[in-house]
Amino acid sequence: MNTGNDQLFPLHSHFERPAQQIDAAKLGMWLFLATEVLLFGGLFVAYAVYHYLHPDLFKAAHHFLDVRLGGFNTVVLLFSSLTVVLAIHGAQQGKKQMVLWNLFLTLLCASTFLVVKYFEYKHKFHMGLLPGYYFTNAMLPNPDQAHIFFGIYFLMTGLHGVHVVIGMIVLGWLFYRTWNNEFNPQYYSPLEIGGLYWHLVDVIWIFLFPLLYLIR
Repeated sequence: MNTGNDQLFPLHSHFERPAQQIDAAKLGMWLFLATEVLLFGGLFVAYAVYHYLHPDLFKAAHHFLDVRLGGFNTVVLLFSSLTVVLAIHGAQQGKKQMVLWNLFLTLLCASTFLVVKYFEYKHKFHMGLLPGYYFTNAMLPNPDQAHIFFGIYFLMTGLHGVHVVIGMIVLGWLFYRTWNNEFNPQYYSPLEIGGLYWHLVDVIWIFLFPLLYLIR
């Protein structure tokens, strides 16, 4: 790695220009996001197929989900997307404190989301809605098939939760690098790339919330 002409952009040796390095990094992230879309796309297809085969079951089972908590988490993630955008804007303006505060708020939102999800899961476990051996709930019209809905629910929201945790690790790493003055108005592409990942996490939840919580 060399430091370029102005000592502000850490240009790697296999790139000729800063713009080339930034474009390569963004292209790599977009390709990664495409694989994530394919992953969740397969799960959304599975949801559509099972919903088509068991419409009454899905309508009955979704009443065991707390719409208020799901809606609250939706607002939390939407706000976190705003704070990520403000963090990037702060980096463009060379405002370190603005970047740090908005990354901190994004991490706080992510933590809030996971805490709410913990209480949601805890309630489902208490109600005997965990698929498999522990599925003991007999309040649904077809208890022998109800595990289908909750299997999809735990798989999709659990996988999304894993992505939230990974996003928190990325945001924490960006916070650390910002604290160490590694970003400036000429070099902040890691913040943009991390922001792209976080927006994907938010967008996936925007689809999950109505599909699981607002079934009609």
